[in-house]
Amino acid sequence: MKAIGLTEFGGPDVLRVLDLPVPEAGPGEIRIRVHAATVNPVDTLVRRGIAFVSDAEPPYVPGMDAAGVVEQIGEGTETDLEAGDHVMAVVVVSGTRGAYAEHLVVPAESVVRVPAGATDVEAATLPMNGLTARMALDLLQLPAGATVAVTGAAGAVGGCAVQLAKADGLRVIADAAPKDEALVKELGADVVLPRGTEFPELVRREIPDGVDGLVDTAGVAGLAIRAVRDGGRVASSVGGVEVPGERGIEIRHTLVPQYAREHAKLDRLRQLAEEGSLTSRVARTLPAEQASEAHRLLEVGGLRGRVVLTF
Repeated sequence: MKAIGLTEFGGPDVLRVLDLPVPEAGPGEIRIRVHAATVNPVDTLVRRGIAFVSDAEPPYVPGMDAAGVVEQIGEGTETDLEAGDHVMAVVVVSGTRGAYAEHLVVPAESVVRVPAGATDVEAATLPMNGLTARMALDLLQLPAGATVAVTGAAGAVGGCAVQLAKADGLRVIADAAPKDEALVKELGADVVLPRGTEFPELVRREIPDGVDGLVDTAGVAGLAIRAVRDGGRVASSVGGVEVPGERGIEIRHTLVPQYAREHAKLDRLRQLAEEGSLTSRVARTLPAEQASEAHRLLEVGGLRGRVVLTF
C-alpha cells in the first residue's frame, strides 16, 4: 500500500512515498481504506523524532486522524459498523501505524461514523482536534454556567474548545486577532478580546475575580494564567509548555492518546457536528504525495483550519 512516511528525522523534505504491506485487522480492530488524513502540529514532532517514535523502528508514518471506508472487521469485534460504512478515526501513532496511509488498522473503539452530510475530508478534521478540546474541558471540570477563557480560539483546537464549551453550557471569553474576531464570534464565543499581552487584564475588566478555567491552545498559559481566579484550573493542549502554579490554580495537560478509545466521546463529536454545533475546519486539501508541502504550510502558520491529505 502507499503511505507517506520517513526513515530519518528532519524537515518537511524527509517525507516521502513508501510502499508498505497492507495491515490485517485482528480481534477488536477495524481496517479503514483511508480517503483523507489531517495534518496536525503533532505530526511535525513525529517527523522531527520528538514524539511517538521511541517504541518502534523506522519507517515512521505520521497522522493521528483519518476518515474513509470500513474495509475489514477483525474476527469477534463488537461493532455496529459494516464494510462500506464511511467512518472517521483517531490514531495513536507507532512506527508504521499512522494515518498517512491508504490502509489503516485501529481499535474499534477509535472509530465512529462520519457525521451525516459531511465528506470524508471534512470528517477527518474532527477526531484529533475535537478530542483534544474535549479532554481539556474535561480536565477543567467546570459546571454549566461557569466561565472559561480560550486562547488560540481561531485555531483548529481552540475553535473546537469554544464550540464544545458552549455545548457544555459554559460562558466563553476568547482571544482573537482583529482579522479573526468575526470568526471567533461565529464559533460562539460570548466575549472576544484582542490576543496578546493585555489579554489577562482585559479579561479581568469583564470578570474582576477572574475566569473559572482556561483552555490554552496557543502556548501562552504562563501569561494568560493571570486571567484565572484563585483556585481555578488551567488545561494546556500545547506540549512542552511549563506553567508555574500560583494562587492555588491547578495546571493540567492534555494527552490525547488517553482518549483514543473513548468511543462515546468521539461519537458525541459526530452528533454535535450533525447538529451544527461543531464545525469542520478544512483550510486546504492536497494529494498525499504533497505531504511535505502540507507540513511547510502548517509550520508557516496562520491557517484557519487544517490541511487534509487525500488518498
